[in-house]
Amino acid sequence: MHLEEKTINALRWIVDILDKHKINYQISGGFAGKIFGCKRELNDIDIDISKKDFDKILPEISTYIIYGPSHYIDAKWDLELITLNYHGQEIDIGDCDNILISNKERTKWISFATNFSKTLDINLNGIKIKVINPKDFIEYKKELDGEHQLEDIEAAKCYLIKNNH
Repeated sequence: MHLEEKTINALRWIVDILDKHKINYQISGGFAGKIFGCKRELNDIDIDISKKDFDKILPEISTYIIYGPSHYIDAKWDLELITLNYHGQEIDIGDCDNILISNKERTKWISFATNFSKTLDINLNGIKIKVINPKDFIEYKKELDGEHQLEDIEAAKCYLIKNNH
């Protein structure tokens, strides 16, 4: 998979910080979709961690914060969030303990608990990362609207077939 240099550098930087502090995390969102084979353009790196771990990393990421840590809510998401801009690459770090996703009809909020024991360990460009389980990825992407969600779901399904999951 081809990634821009800014993305590789940002990924290495943030994963090094998370690993140094022994923080459970998983890559999710469009970046996970890309890892599973989706061809769409990457917007940001989404990382799920526990809110209790925010304080552990704040001293090392504070220079790059452009939002938060704060409660974020829009039509689709309700969570505690930190957004970073690391040398041109956006990184969203979200609280995985209390995340809510709105269903497509916007009639109810759905809680998606993160199960770190199911994450995949992947070596990406020499960086050891933890990625959301493709089955969990498909389940939450099904709740979101937009053509790009369907692309992510198809990529994850193909990944599961190719990797005999």
